[in-house]
Amino acid sequence: MRHLHIRKRVSKSLEPYPARTVGKRVLDGAVYAVGTLGPVMTLPQIILIYSTQEAAGISLITWLTWALFDIPWILYGLVHREMPIAVTYSLWFVANLTVALGAVLYG
Repeated sequence: MRHLHIRKRVSKSLEPYPARTVGKRVLDGAVYAVGTLGPVMTLPQIILIYSTQEAAGISLITWLTWALFDIPWILYGLVHREMPIAVTYSLWFVANLTVALGAVLYG
């Protein structure tokens, strides 16, 4: 019972979503937009690798490490119920892993 009481007090300090103020709502939207557009900017690299079937100059270790580094962020976002973090790093994980797979296949 004590745990639930503490949880209630802690959760009261959280900002509601969507935010009450216009500025925070704009920032919320910007975070989702940037979080989506960042991984999308990797698409030209992915298209180049798979269309030419050439991955010269692509470092497998680098892209695989970036993909592995995304996993703790995804878990963090899910555990803390921070969907912008979970969504962004899930997209980054897919993009980074796709490039790493292209480096394995065509490198």
